[in-house]
Amino acid sequence: MTAADTAALERFRTLLRIPTMSRNAVEETDWPAFDRFVVALPELYPALHAALEQERHGHSLLYRWRGREDGAPMVLMAHYDVVPATDEGWTHPPFGAELTGSGEQQLLWARGAIDDKGSLVAILEAVEALVREGFRPEHDVYLSFGHDEETVGSGARTIAAVLAERGIRPALVLDEGGAVVERIFPGVTAPIAVVGVSEKGITSVRLTVEQHGGHASTPPRTTATVRLARAITRLDARPFPARLTETNLRMVETLGAHATGPLRAVFTRARRLQPLLRVVFGRLSDETRAIVRTTTAVTQLRGSLAANALPETAEAVVNTRIAVGSSVAETLEHIRRAIRDDAVRVEAVDASEPSPVSPADGPEWDRLAAAIGAVHPRAVVTPYIMLGASDGRHFTGICDAVYRFTPFELSAEERGALHARDERIHVATWQRGIAVYTALLRAS
Repeated sequence: MTAADTAALERFRTLLRIPTMSRNAVEETDWPAFDRFVVALPELYPALHAALEQERHGHSLLYRWRGREDGAPMVLMAHYDVVPATDEGWTHPPFGAELTGSGEQQLLWARGAIDDKGSLVAILEAVEALVREGFRPEHDVYLSFGHDEETVGSGARTIAAVLAERGIRPALVLDEGGAVVERIFPGVTAPIAVVGVSEKGITSVRLTVEQHGGHASTPPRTTATVRLARAITRLDARPFPARLTETNLRMVETLGAHATGPLRAVFTRARRLQPLLRVVFGRLSDETRAIVRTTTAVTQLRGSLAANALPETAEAVVNTRIAVGSSVAETLEHIRRAIRDDAVRVEAVDASEPSPVSPADGPEWDRLAAAIGAVHPRAVVTPYIMLGASDGRHFTGICDAVYRFTPFELSAEERGALHARDERIHVATWQRGIAVYTALLRAS
C-alpha cells in the first residue's frame, strides 16, 4: 500500500469513528456527532473544499463542482448517517474502525463501512485527488450527501427540491444500490455488476383490531390478538403474484448469455418461458423470490400493556416492498382480500410508490458501464430492480437516468452484515471503489 493509500484509509477511519446514528425518534439523535462529521470534512479534504461550492441544508450537504462548459450535470449521492449499533455482539467495536489482516485480505470493521460512508468517502477521495491534479469536469458535478437516509430521507428530498427550483435537470444521478457480486445467478461464474434502474416502493401497512378490554381470566371467544394473528396467517398464506417486468427479462437475458449448461437455453429464451421462470425465481432464494413480487414481512406487534389484561388494541406493522408495475392502492387491496375480515383495519403509513424505470441503454448507462468496466473488466453489467429504498428515489422527478450502484465487490456474507453486526469491507475493495468513481468523473 502506498503512502497515499495509507493516508486515504486513515481519513476513512476517522470518519467511520464518528457515530452518526439515525434514529426515528429525532429527539434521541446525537446531533453533535453529525456536526463533528461535517466540521471534519474541510480538514480532511482541503482541496475539494477550496474548489467546490458548498451548501448546507439542515445536516445534509450539497457541493457544486463547476464544469468547463454548460451542459446537464451529474449528481453523485451518498449518505453519512448509519443505523444504530452498540458494542454488544460485535467482533470489533462498531465505531472503532479496526483493521485486521493484510494485503488483499485486509478488512476494515465498522458500522457504515459499506452503508454508506464507504461510498461517500470514496467519492470524496476521488474528487480530492482529481482537484489536486488540476482536473476539471466538462460539465457541472454535484455531490449530494444526505443525513437521514436510514429514517425518512428528508435531506435528499430537500436537495432534490432545491435543484428542481433552480431548473437543474441532471443527465445522470448515481446513488447506492447494487454491487459487484458473484454466484448469485445459476450458471454464471463471471462477476456481475448489478445496477439498479428502479427500486421497489416501500410502505408500512398497519393492521389494527380494536375491542373491549377486560380481565384475562374471562376472555371472549375471539380476542383482538387472535383476530390479528388470523389476519397475519391469512396474509402469509396468500403471497402476491409473481411477475417478470421488462427489467427482470433484460437481466435474465443479459446474464443468460454468460451462463453455462442447460440453464443457458432457458435464460436466453426468457420471454417465451416466462411461466417457468416465475417458478424458478420463486424457488431459487429469498432474493430471487423478492425480485419478482411484492413482499410482506410482519416486523412489529403490539398488544396489551399487562400480562393479565385483554388488549383493547392489537396492532401489527407489515413492512411491504411494492414491485415495479404495482402500486400502493393495489397492494392494500390485495392485503384486504387476503385477510377477509372487515374488523381488521388496514392502512398505509409513509407510503412510497415504486420508482420510474431508468434506461438500461443510451449514453448515461454506457458512461456508468464503462466506468465499472475500467476497474472490473470481467464483470457483466446488468440492470435490476433494487429491493431496498434509497435517497435516489427523490431525484426521479428531475432526472430520467437515476442509477443505484455501490462500486464494491461484496460477498453474500458481507451483504448480510448490512444493518447487522460485524459490518466490514475489504480495504482493497474500497480502494477499487474510489477508482470507479474516478473513472466516472473523468468521463463527466
